[in-house]
Amino acid sequence: MHKSNYIGRFAPSPTGPLHFGSLVAAVASYCDAKKHGGKWLLRIEDLDKPREVKGAAQQIIESLAGYGFEWDDEIIYQNERIDLYEAALKKLQEKNSVYPCTCSRKEIADSSQTRGIDGVIYPKTCLNHPIKEGAPFSLRVKTPDTVTTFYDAIQGEISQNLSLEIGDFILKRADNIIAYQLAVVVDDALQGVTNIVRGADLLDSTPRQIFLQHQLGYLQPHYAHMPIVCNTQGEKLSKQTLAEKIEVRSASQQLFLALKFLNQNPPQALQSSSVQSIWDWAIEHWMIERIPNKRLIQI
Repeated sequence: MHKSNYIGRFAPSPTGPLHFGSLVAAVASYCDAKKHGGKWLLRIEDLDKPREVKGAAQQIIESLAGYGFEWDDEIIYQNERIDLYEAALKKLQEKNSVYPCTCSRKEIADSSQTRGIDGVIYPKTCLNHPIKEGAPFSLRVKTPDTVTTFYDAIQGEISQNLSLEIGDFILKRADNIIAYQLAVVVDDALQGVTNIVRGADLLDSTPRQIFLQHQLGYLQPHYAHMPIVCNTQGEKLSKQTLAEKIEVRSASQQLFLALKFLNQNPPQALQSSSVQSIWDWAIEHWMIERIPNKRLIQI
C-alpha cells in the first residue's frame, strides 16, 4: 500500500555492470521514494544499441535484487517504446518545433566559434539554409533565447539559457536512434514520475528536459541531483574509468558505504547488519537535506 502520490525511478543504461556510483544513485532514489511512502520504478535505458553490453541489463537487475531493492511495477525497456517517442516527435513536428539537419560533427566544429556547456554550439545552419539532398539527417529542436530556471532539492536554484548555452539539440540521430533527452521526458511523463533523484552529471540536461516537458504539455517533476562519485583522478566512476562491479556478497558493506557517501551518518554497527536491517534504518532515517550540494565527490 502506497501512502502518497510520489513516484520515483532508477534508470540505468546497460553499458556494463552496476558499480558503486550507480549504487549511490539507486540508494538515494529508493530511500527518497520509500521515505515518502511512494513507488519506485526500474527502467532500462537501452536505446543506444551500439553502446549496449550483451547481458548487462540482466546483470543490473540481478544485482539490484541481490541488494534488496524492490521495484513497484514491471520493468520498462526503452527499446520496446519507440512508437511512443515517435509520437512525441510527431507532436513537436506539428508545432514546427523541430527541423532536419544534415551537418556532420566536423562541419559543425569548423563552422561554429561558440562553445557551450556540451562543447561547440550548433550554428543553426540547416535551419537557415537548404539541407543536403539525399543525405541522412538528424532532427533538432529549436531552442528559445530565454532562461529556464528550476529549483533542485540538493543543488539549489539552477538557471540556463538553452539557446546560448546548449543550442538546438538533437532529438533523433541520423542513424534513427531516438536521443536520450526526448526518450527520458516521454517515459517520465507516461510513467507518472513525480520526483527524479539522480546524479549531478545530468544536472545540465535538466533544463533541456523541462523545455521538452513544456513543449509536449507534460507536468514537470521535482528534481534532486546528488554529487557524482569520482575516483582519485577526479573522473566519474564508469566503464570507461574501469569502475569495479559491485558484488552481491558485499551488499551490506556497499550499502553502508553508499549511505556514508550520501552523508546519512549510518552507525558503524550497521556495516555488519543484514541487508534488510540496513534498508530499515536507511529509510527511517533518510534526510535528503543531508546530501552535500556539490557536483562531485572523490572517494
